[in-house]
Amino acid sequence: MKTTPPRALLPAGLRAPGRWAVLPAAVLAGAALGGGYGALKTPQYAATSYVIVVPAEKSDPAAALGFAQAYGRVATDIAVTGDAQVWAGVTADTLRKSVQAATSPDAPMISITARAERPSKAVSMADGVARALVLNSTHVAGSTGVKVVQFSRATKPLAPVSPSAPLSALVGGCAGGLLGGLVLLVRPKRGTARGEARHSRQAAAPASSAAVPAPAVATHQPEAV
Repeated sequence: MKTTPPRALLPAGLRAPGRWAVLPAAVLAGAALGGGYGALKTPQYAATSYVIVVPAEKSDPAAALGFAQAYGRVATDIAVTGDAQVWAGVTADTLRKSVQAATSPDAPMISITARAERPSKAVSMADGVARALVLNSTHVAGSTGVKVVQFSRATKPLAPVSPSAPLSALVGGCAGGLLGGLVLLVRPKRGTARGEARHSRQAAAPASSAAVPAPAVATHQPEAV
């Protein structure tokens, strides 16, 4: 009795051990790219300044919360049209890209966060936008009934907020391992399908090549006279 070799019972993906080298190679490549990006990228520092919206005399205190939301949405626009560019020492485009304002849903407070490659520049940008908001609110306080006041000035950051080289390498290695795993999940299926098709053709070949018996031919015998 002829037995099938154990190798034929293995899936096509396991019969090609070289394919599994894709996973560690992808992890190493991702870690190298991530670490290189973290090492070459300029570190970014973040500084945050806080302002608060207060109602004027004989004004509705609830209006302060609504105006805080409005000032938070247009903070960078007010800074660009005001003197924040001069105070921060940067261009209008830099202010729009590097400054973000966030508001609180239950308090009339606005946080202004600026990012820059130098800690001192991040501080000057955050305080410059906050100062522009305070100055603008003073000009329109007669019609709005509220004004913006400085709550807390930005402090000089001590450490960058951008990811370090080891952290970037770790993230890149994880991403590379994920991509390598996806490749391994896709390629063995194709290899298995080709192996099954080849195996079915090999199994069908002996059956088709088997000799077909010829139909029996009746012999003619002469009749007796």
